[in-house]
Amino acid sequence: MNNSRPQLFGMIAGLFLAAGLVFSAMLGTSAWGKIKNSQFIIVKGSVQKNIGADLAIWSGSFLVEAEMLLDAQHKIRTNHALVEKFLRDAGVTNFIFAPIGIEELKATHKSTDGWTQQRTTGYRLNQSVSVESADVDRLDKLDTTPLVEQGVIFTVAPPQFIYTKAGETKIEMLAEATKDARARAGQIATQGGRVIARLHDADQGIFQITPQHETRTSWQGENDTTSRQKTITAVVTATFLLK
Repeated sequence: MNNSRPQLFGMIAGLFLAAGLVFSAMLGTSAWGKIKNSQFIIVKGSVQKNIGADLAIWSGSFLVEAEMLLDAQHKIRTNHALVEKFLRDAGVTNFIFAPIGIEELKATHKSTDGWTQQRTTGYRLNQSVSVESADVDRLDKLDTTPLVEQGVIFTVAPPQFIYTKAGETKIEMLAEATKDARARAGQIATQGGRVIARLHDADQGIFQITPQHETRTSWQGENDTTSRQKTITAVVTATFLLK
């Protein structure tokens, strides 16, 4: 009784395997049959290209605080000069300073008659600076430690790395993706005893610009600005006439 049970399970597994093979063969025959009887074939073609960012955007900001507005203005001007000197010493010249922002600092206290009041305790001034440059390596290596050591409260935003020739590259890649689609369509058509006649129409898919070795994609398209080395992926859905 115990020996017959494994044999029964083996027979059932064999039947399922045989049924699966028959079903797969039926699907394959059906697919080639559709190609044989159809006038069109629709295939996706894709191509990838690795590129490097050719533009960097670097930005940072600094702030000062003082009880008197005039003192805060003197401090911000001093910091402005230090930041400008730092950038020039680093070989950066095309920087832009934004207008100074002024924030009034207030504190809440209760008066002797019990009323809650606010009074001005000082002023906070802040200013930002930004740089756009094709010298990507220089901006990527900017180290603002010397500014901090001079007492400047300076914070840096993550740099942005941009590929400015994406438009031109996309046009080239669309043609390559269409060629890839035609090659795929030709292979499939041959298996069905048909030959590709000509391209009927093609739809451009979403371009993905992602960090190299990154598999993340989006239905809206990715446009990465965080990495210097990127990969552009182009997809085309092409419809070919058969003969």
